[in-house]
Amino acid sequence: MRPLILDSIFRSLRTLDGVGPKSATLFEKLLGGEKIIDLLRHKPVDCIHRGDIKPLSEINKEGIATTQVTITSHSPAKRRGAPYRISAKGDDGQVMDIVYFNAPGQWLKDTYPTDKEIIISGKIEFYNDKIQILHPDYAVPPEKKNEIKAFEPIYPMTGGLSPKLLHKAIIGGIKHLPTLPEWIDDSMIKKHGWLGWSECMRALHNPQSSKETLSDSVTRTRLAYDEALARQLAMQLVRLTFKKKKGISFNNAPDLRQKLLDALPFDLTGAQSRTLSEIDDDMGTPTRMLRLLQGDVGSGKTVVALGTMLNCINDGFQSAMMAPTEILARQHAETLQPLCDAIGVTMITLTGRDKGKDRTAILEKIENGEAQIVIGTHAIFQDTVNFKNLGCVVIDEQHRFGVHQRLSLSDKGVAPDVLVMTATPIPRTLTLSLFGDMDVSRLDEKPPGRKPIETVLISTDRIADIAQGLKRKIAEGERIYWVCPLVEESEKIELANAEDRHTLLSQIYGDRVGLVHGRMKPLEKDQVMQKFARGDLDILVATTVIEVGVNVPEATVMIIEHAERFGLAQLHQLRGRVGRGSDKSSCILMYNAPLSEAGKERLSIMKKSEDGFVIAEKDLELRGAGEVLGTKQSGLPAMHFVDLDNHRDLMQMAHQDARLLTEKDPTLSTRRGDALKTLLYLFEQDEAVKTLGSG
Repeated sequence: MRPLILDSIFRSLRTLDGVGPKSATLFEKLLGGEKIIDLLRHKPVDCIHRGDIKPLSEINKEGIATTQVTITSHSPAKRRGAPYRISAKGDDGQVMDIVYFNAPGQWLKDTYPTDKEIIISGKIEFYNDKIQILHPDYAVPPEKKNEIKAFEPIYPMTGGLSPKLLHKAIIGGIKHLPTLPEWIDDSMIKKHGWLGWSECMRALHNPQSSKETLSDSVTRTRLAYDEALARQLAMQLVRLTFKKKKGISFNNAPDLRQKLLDALPFDLTGAQSRTLSEIDDDMGTPTRMLRLLQGDVGSGKTVVALGTMLNCINDGFQSAMMAPTEILARQHAETLQPLCDAIGVTMITLTGRDKGKDRTAILEKIENGEAQIVIGTHAIFQDTVNFKNLGCVVIDEQHRFGVHQRLSLSDKGVAPDVLVMTATPIPRTLTLSLFGDMDVSRLDEKPPGRKPIETVLISTDRIADIAQGLKRKIAEGERIYWVCPLVEESEKIELANAEDRHTLLSQIYGDRVGLVHGRMKPLEKDQVMQKFARGDLDILVATTVIEVGVNVPEATVMIIEHAERFGLAQLHQLRGRVGRGSDKSSCILMYNAPLSEAGKERLSIMKKSEDGFVIAEKDLELRGAGEVLGTKQSGLPAMHFVDLDNHRDLMQMAHQDARLLTEKDPTLSTRRGDALKTLLYLFEQDEAVKTLGSG
């Protein structure tokens, strides 16, 4: 259970003064949650300096200012839409106008009574050489001057919610802050000059300058480290739970491995041999393997996966390989089937498409152990699928899964080893953010014989020329991908859309042009992709659904329209769909002139390099971590305080600290361990706490 000490900030926002049912809905929309802690995590993005109260005579430039005046007269609006002016003067005789549009007259008279002193704060302007202030932010009698802060934080807002109500709620929320036990080592606190967590939360909402709202401020750095530590600690605890369940000590399979090598039309790369050696070492111990295999497009991950699974099969166990889509699952099956036949291993495929008697027969073969390798989608981990003795799970392109999903996927066997594969190169500095619980191997070489892909940049003005020019390629038996950024026409964004491009190309090439996009049903997409793979189609017009994994060796041309709108990593993945056969391949990046400087640099990098890891690092430099590892693309949970561009060193520190902590105190039973449990609950890593009592 969550510690009682946190109850005060995990209460509903509706318990705060001024937050009613209607405003609570707006708060939830803004914060993505309905608890006080969600409100307290809402960071200011800047700070208004209202300054001390200045005499009117000292205000000589436009900008935010605070002054005290005496109201002298009211001049109501003479017609609808005209300004309501309130005249005022300072102690020094200087005069000013306070101006409102469409404000209730009685409210203005009550707020600005004649002959009374008022402190006002807002944006000062000069109109016809006269000082005026339009709709002041504050107007209070002198006895309430403390309501106007010299420094006022500015927050992201949502429509319908006023800054005044947000400020009031945050002030109310701060009153509920508990004093929490310290979970960070004293030496680190002294080294960085950090305050305690609760003090930092108060300081966060009471900045004394714009600098204090930046991600590298002392306050934000401390809060970011807390968040990073909670995430990394959660990963390490899950890793411990995973490893705690005694695994299977597999022997190497030299005979089967040699049969695999004999069946391959090429030699393994140095990177493949090195990775298989790392995997063999992992699988040879009774501790379960939890390894990530990062491989650039075309680097030979599938062969490494098969080599891994052969270790299990050699010792009489089954292996499973899961892909995110039916297309990829069946493609893996097509790639591996001839190799399995040559080695003498029984492989079977199971996807959601398999129904009735066929499905029953497949399930029987899995349950009785006849199926040594099972390939499929997430369907292979449904309750109705029972393995006889699953020893190894390979998960392809499922880096979108968090650590807890990785655990659940491996629960089918007694304690199977797990290999997670991704064809999306992730910069080293960010790998910890997603895979802090895993050991990492990299395939950074391409198999011999792979020809370089020629990358050219062409303006979209030449679309008609390009479309006509494909005739020669098609006549030579080559196939073409044509990628567009949108599915259908949008009035707001004038980008190429797949349906229009399909129509244009069909006018030239008839029914030899196919179309796939994300809005099609999986079976429809499958059918079109298979027609393209068989050669029934010459051109495949697509959105980015073909980004990962699709393997058509005869496809030699990749055309990407509005390439300047794509990220580098995505362009690299798309380019990787060609160059998979023995023929020379090319990638045409079409851009809309004129290109921005960032667009020029991005496309220039694509022209110069085919190394996915180099491109990933460049992508990080150009777009920042938030874009490269955005939650939408990667499944990385939203970070409240961590800024991955500025806090990479903190992630590394937190990773090391978490590893050390779990080695010394794996059950978090010491005084600091108890404080760390509070930290885990504070950042809602409850699942990780549950693992402490498991296994």
